[in-house]
Amino acid sequence: MSRLKKIALLTVIAVLIAIGLTLRSEIDRETVANLITGLGPWAGLAFIGAYAAGAVAFLPGLVFTITGGALFGPVLGTLYSLIGATLGGTLAFLAARHGLGDWVATRTGQRLERLQRGIDREGWRFVALMRLVPLVPFNLLNYALGLTRVGVTVYVVTSFIAMAPGALAYVWVGHAGRQALAGGGNVVQSVLIALALIAVLAFVPRLVRSLRNDAEV
Repeated sequence: MSRLKKIALLTVIAVLIAIGLTLRSEIDRETVANLITGLGPWAGLAFIGAYAAGAVAFLPGLVFTITGGALFGPVLGTLYSLIGATLGGTLAFLAARHGLGDWVATRTGQRLERLQRGIDREGWRFVALMRLVPLVPFNLLNYALGLTRVGVTVYVVTSFIAMAPGALAYVWVGHAGRQALAGGGNVVQSVLIALALIAVLAFVPRLVRSLRNDAEV
């Protein structure tokens, strides 16, 4: 990456973090929905951009994911959320790798050493594990992985795939909530699907740990 591109990237990241820290307490599902609603054919692109910016700025991704389900439904909501989260995560990853290393290392502490050991030992599987079992906060993990030796392509592809179960579950929560408020005919079905997905998602960490323990025996 050229020096000019590094400066531009780090400037954008710094501005987004400053905005995020300032507005963090004011960002909720209704605020995001109000910003996106009414943009017509640009709504999806605007949502992806807002999600990516939020991931960089340490804003709660869950708010964006649930909002995506309410605004776009299960299919597009999941797709847009995954693209936005992956894009924002990649920007944070690159920023840490090309200039914010000391700042990120200070905030991750000893967890950074554990991340590096995990990457050295398991590679992409460890990235997938960290996405499925959130031992490190999502937004901080984006930056922290930039300081490890994992490749950019591996990081992007693995993150996109491993974040899909969580995205789908919480998008369905937003979709079910929207249907409940609108009084749609499939409310019960949507709520049951959302609850089932959340239950499966809650079971994933235990399943992953069990599989890892079996593999180590």
